[in-house]
Order: sequence, then C-alpha cells, then structure tokens
Amino acid sequence: MESFIKVLMIDTSSGFYKIVRYPIGKYFGPVDIGFHLSSQYNALTIGTGLLAGSIIPGSNRLIFTGFSPCWAGFYISTMGGAALEFDNLGINMISIIGKAPQPSILYLNRNHGEEIIVDLFPVNVFDIWNTNNKGVYALLEYVFSKFGNKYQTNPRILATGPASYYTDFGAIGSAPIKNKEITHADTWAGRGGFGSKLLQQHNIAAIIYGGTYIDEDIKDKCVVDSWFEDKYNKKLIAKDIEATTKYRFDKNFETGGTFGVNYASMSSYILAFNYQSIYWTDNERIELHKKFIVDHYLKQFNEEIIKPRKFKDCGEPCVAVCKKVYQKYKKDYEPYQSLGPLIGVFDQRAAEYVTYFADSMGFDSISLGGVVAWIMECIDKGYIKPYEVGISEKPKFSPDKIKDIVEDSMHNARIAYEIIKNILTDKYEMLNLKDGARTLAHKIAYDRGKKVIDRFLYNAFRRKGWMVPNQYWTAGVLSPMPIMGKYYMNYSREFIEPRKLGRENVKRFINELYMDNMGFCRFHRNWAEEMIPEFVGKIYNKKYEYKECIKNIANWINSRNASVFWESERNIDFVSCFIQKKFNEGNINSDLEYWYNKFKEDKNKAAFDFWYEIHKGIHESLKN
Repeated sequence: MESFIKVLMIDTSSGFYKIVRYPIGKYFGPVDIGFHLSSQYNALTIGTGLLAGSIIPGSNRLIFTGFSPCWAGFYISTMGGAALEFDNLGINMISIIGKAPQPSILYLNRNHGEEIIVDLFPVNVFDIWNTNNKGVYALLEYVFSKFGNKYQTNPRILATGPASYYTDFGAIGSAPIKNKEITHADTWAGRGGFGSKLLQQHNIAAIIYGGTYIDEDIKDKCVVDSWFEDKYNKKLIAKDIEATTKYRFDKNFETGGTFGVNYASMSSYILAFNYQSIYWTDNERIELHKKFIVDHYLKQFNEEIIKPRKFKDCGEPCVAVCKKVYQKYKKDYEPYQSLGPLIGVFDQRAAEYVTYFADSMGFDSISLGGVVAWIMECIDKGYIKPYEVGISEKPKFSPDKIKDIVEDSMHNARIAYEIIKNILTDKYEMLNLKDGARTLAHKIAYDRGKKVIDRFLYNAFRRKGWMVPNQYWTAGVLSPMPIMGKYYMNYSREFIEPRKLGRENVKRFINELYMDNMGFCRFHRNWAEEMIPEFVGKIYNKKYEYKECIKNIANWINSRNASVFWESERNIDFVSCFIQKKFNEGNINSDLEYWYNKFKEDKNKAAFDFWYEIHKGIHESLKN
C-alpha cells in the first residue's frame, strides 16, 4: 500500500486551504518538498520528518524551508522539539503562500478524528511587542492567553519579533509549554531570516498549533533496540547517551553544552573584538582566553548552570538535555559568542543583558552579533561617529582597554543594546537593515571608503545575499557552499587543502541533509547519519531510494549556487591568518606549506585561488 506525506497548503491572502498528498519514495520530507514548493510558489514550508512522534530521540525537530530574505537563496532552518506538538495535527507539513491583509495569528487545531481547524486572526502586533519591551516573549504569552484553552493538550507557538519587520534576518522563536506555562528553554529557527519572510511576505506574526490526533508512530522499543544492536551491539539509549555526551556533560572538560565544551577547548582559537583577535599572537589569544574566558566567563557558566545541573530539553524527552538555563536565560555557544567576546563582552550579566534583548526582539542573534561587532569596530576606528548610530560613547574594543571585566563588559553591552534598539527604528541611515547588512555596508563604504566594508566578515550570495558565518576560526565557515551559516560544511580546526575541503564540505552537506529531511536533531548525528537510511529501509523499504533522494536534493540546491567571492579584506585575513596559525603550530605538509607561501607572497591573489579551489571541489562532488 502506497504511503503519502500530507501537506496542508494555506493561502493567507484568501484563507483558502487544502491538503495535498505527496507519495513517499518520490518525496521523503520537508527539505525536498520545501524545495519543490519554494520553486513553484515561493512558499514557506514548515514541517516534520516521517519519524516525528516516535520513540526515536531527536526525531522531533521542526524544519523550515523556503527562499531566504537575507541569504537570497533556498535555505533550511530548524527548531528543536517543536515537531512533537505538530505531529498531533495528523499532517506532516504546512506550506504558506499569499499575504494576509494585515498582521495575523495563524490558528491550527485538530481534535481526534475531526478535520483540522484553520483560521486567521488579525492582531495589533506592534502593541503586543511593546508590552514591557518583551517582543517575541510578549507575543508568545499573548497568543497562549488568547488561544491556549482551546487545546486539550499543550500546544506550541511560533512567534516573530520587531526584527522581522525592520530587517531581513528576523528569527522565529518558540518555547515548550509545560503545566500550562511557557518555559524558558526557548528554541529558535534563527538562521535564514524566516521570521522576516513569515511577517513581511505572508503577514503572519505568530502560529499556534496542536491537537490530539493519534497516528501510527513507532512506539515499540524492543524493535528499535534490535536495529541498534544489529548496527552497534548497543541498545538505543546506550548509543544515544554516548553520542550526546558533549551536549549534556563531558567529564573530559568538566562542563557541558555547546557553550561549555567549546569555550573549554578553544584556547588560541578565540574570536574576539570583531575577529581582530586573528591578528594577535597565539600567546596573546591564550592569555585572553585564560583571563577573560576560563577564569571568568566560563567559570560563571559552570558555577551557575553546570554544577547545579540546570539542564532542560527542547520539548521532546531526550537524554542530551542540551538546554543550559540560568533563571530566564538559555545559553548556547554561538549567541553568547557573537553577542559576547565578538562585541567585547566577557561577563555573563552583560551577555545576558544584550543577548536576551536581541532574542526578545526576534533577531538571528549570530548574524546580529556579527553586524553589531562590525559597527562597533567602525565606531572605535572613527569610520562611523557614535551619534550617527544613536550612541554617545565609544566601545572599549581591545584587551588593553578592558581594565575591569565586569564593568567594561557592561559598558560594551550597553552600547550594543542601544545599537540594536536603534536598528528597530527608521531614525538612523547607518542602521537601516531592511535590505540587509551587505547592502548597508556597500552604501556606507561608497561614502566612507572600502575600509568600512573591509571590517565586516560575511558570506556573500547572489546580488544582495549575506550571512555572518558560524563562530569557528576555520576556512570551512567561509566556503562557497549553496547554503552557509549552518553546519553544511567542514568546520574542523585542521588545515584541509581547499579542493579537498570542497569535497569534505559536500560530505557534511549530504549527511546534514539526511537528518534535516527526516526532521532529526544534529546533536544525535553520531548515529543518526548512519541509521536514518536504515529506518527508512525498515519502515518503508526505501533505504536506497532515500539515499538517492538526498543526493538529488544536494544537486538541486547546488544548481542554484550563486556564491560570491569574498568582498571584505577581513574574510581574506580570516583565512590567511588561519593558515599562518596552522603553519606556526607545526605538522607542516606540502599543501599547507604551498598555501602559506602563496598567501605570504600575495594574499589577495592567493585568496582568489583558494576560494575557487574550494568551489571546484564542491562542484565536482555534486555534478549530476
């Protein structure tokens, strides 16, 4: 008997909706269907993988796909745990097209065997966002208070913030609801600007969904255990505990989570003060890491979260308990890095102050940190005057200016806070991000000179697309991949010859697609990459069809790869200094020596050759 993926198509301009069925085998999940619908309708598709609601851990990630406003190409963003309640609707996805007449709440509910209720409710979203300046969190509370009692089980809410109106990189925020309360373990579809897409292109400010529909999910633990024992000689729970050590608690570092383990192991790879740390010596970076991070920033995290074991899940039962929460602040590495050391903040109170505000306003906080750090360096160097962005003081933007970690971190955090607040107005041309940070950088550089754009680190795509890279000092994060800002590339610290790096990027890309198209959390990747095709084979007898499908998706996405060579000198220096660092560390091979000498001779020409070698490796791996 043929099985189908059920997609609820919603035209928000008319309120019309229908369910469309896609045969499993031709399609498998939210990525391949999302790619198809984005091409046909410019739709925003939100949905689950085929195993959502099952006992398999990590299978309840909600997947967002569509044409990204900031990347200017097809993009995939994911949100932890939010597929569990979506599965209760008895469908796999929704796909949103059209634009509602005014900002609205999309209401989805289904009780047992009844039809799905779909409705749109107009909302004065600006008034709600301004409630105690809480933005996304105020909207979550408003929607739950208005509609929460209509659900027999806990619903889930997706919400946008002011950033989705004023910029092209607004995020979509959510949080598990337990005991009729919205928890602080918030989760985000941050990268890609899908909050901006949802609000600006569809006029949907929030979505609430849930129900009591029961379908035939995989619930037999003995059966799943047998699959894992065949592969690993271990039961599911034993393998998953082993695979998720970093995200829970790693005894090797006496800390846990992305924040704890990354900072504990970072040492001379620290990125600070808008990446200016790449120009320092190893000893200077190690000194900053020891004094500012290990002895203070990380120490606070360990004492306040790790020691008392303040760990939470994202909404689905999971041994990783990766959400590290202190009071109302949920702490992950990348947001607390890009709005931490990258902007000259090394104290938890200061980082909480600016990061929570950024989250409240609904930003992709990683991209926001990159933009704010760039503006702060431009102010520090005198390229932009403080009054031009609505502030009165300059940041303390080098280690020698940080005399008191607590006080000076808060000084920088307050400046960042004011810059963020002023982005959310129409008052300052220097902060007009409606067309994106790359466009703004070019506009300022046209007037002030290329030195302005040369301080901004970003990936460029097509004419206007941009993305602040993942917060790791490695050449892989600046690769010309068709989707950047996620982990669709090799981000290890080792030097990899660029042609090979392109090929390694494609391997990572394909493995990540295995997980995203099945709605899996990448924190379980140590087994999920191998086991997902096995699951599809056991359940649908289509293991090899799924593998072929993923290769096809990768090719389809890459067929639209319009990556642009690095526009900023900071990009070139990021790679050049990385190669120099690897050379100075020893273990020199012929490839490293070759590129070290090329960059030393002419860094601009070497960068061009390096970028294109990565590009060649990508395309030769994804050719049809």
